[in-house]
Amino acid sequence: MAFFIRPSELKAIGVLGMNRRNVGYISRYNPRHLYPSVDNKLNTKQLAQQWGVTTPPLLGVIEALWQLRHLDTILSPLKQWVVKPTRGSGGKGIWVIVGRDGDDYVKANGSLLTTFDIHRHINNILGGLYSLGGQPDSAMIEDRVECDSVFDRYTFGGVPDIRVIIFQGFPVMAMLRCSTASSDGRANLHQGAIGVGIDLATGKSLGAVQNGRLVYQHPDTGCDFSELQIPHWRTIMELSASCYEMTGLGYIGCDIVLDKERGPMILELNARPGLAIQLASGIGLMHRLQTIEAMPAPVTDVAERVDYAQQFFV
Repeated sequence: MAFFIRPSELKAIGVLGMNRRNVGYISRYNPRHLYPSVDNKLNTKQLAQQWGVTTPPLLGVIEALWQLRHLDTILSPLKQWVVKPTRGSGGKGIWVIVGRDGDDYVKANGSLLTTFDIHRHINNILGGLYSLGGQPDSAMIEDRVECDSVFDRYTFGGVPDIRVIIFQGFPVMAMLRCSTASSDGRANLHQGAIGVGIDLATGKSLGAVQNGRLVYQHPDTGCDFSELQIPHWRTIMELSASCYEMTGLGYIGCDIVLDKERGPMILELNARPGLAIQLASGIGLMHRLQTIEAMPAPVTDVAERVDYAQQFFV
C-alpha cells in the first residue's frame, strides 16, 4: 500500500475508515451492555477462565490506596511481572518488569525503578490517569509471558502479541505486533511497535510497518520479517474465533500471546480494534466484512469459520 494514495484507490482495495467502522460495525454488532466484559481486563480474564481459555496468571489486584501497603508482599517473590490498568486502552499505563537489580526493578527498556516509583505509578492508575474516560481504576499484576523462542529475533525487551480481527465469529485479518526499544517493551503500534501482517492461511508474514511506514527488518535486531512464520497457527485461529461465542460481540480484536511453555493464551480483547492492521496487511477490511454480511445464515461451528477464512481471505 503506497504512502500517498487517492481516495478512489483506497475504496477500490476496500480500506475501512474510522467512521464506517464505528457506525457500521462497532455500533451495529457490539451491544453496549456487553462492553464491560472486554473494557475491563480483569472481567475479561475472569470470563476466559469460565470458558476454560488460558490467560497469563493473575498475581494480584490493587483496588484501593490502602492496599498499597501489601504491594511489597505481592512483589517480593517475583522476578518478572506486568502491571496494567484494568480499564486502560492503547497500552497506556502498562509497565513490563523483566528483573531485579538489588532493591530496584528493571523495566523492559533497561531503566531502573524504585519501590516508590511503583507505588506512585499504581497510585496514578487508581486515580484514572490511564483509564477510559478518566474514571477511577484498579491495577492488575500479571505474570510476565515467556514468549516462544521463534520470536526471539523479532522483538526487543517485550513480548509480541498477535492481533486477530473477528467479525461474526470469522477471522478476517491478523497481524503480529512486535515491541521495540522505542515502544518500551510494549506491543502497541502508536507507541513505536511494529505491525507485521500475517497470512490467515499459513501464519506467514505479508509485510511490516512502523509508525505508518513500510519496514523490512526489525530496527533493534536487524532480523528480516520475510522469514517469519508463526507456529500453532491453526490453534491461534480457532482460539480467536471462539471469542465470538465467549463475549457475544460481533466485531472485536483478539490479542493472543504465545508462551513457550503454555502455548497460545488470550491477553486481552478489544471492542474497538484499530485500523492500522490494514496497512500492515496491505489490504482493506471492507470486502471481507461485506462477504460475511452477505452470508445467508450464521455459521455456528468454530472450525468451519476458520476453514472458510483460511480458504477465501488470502
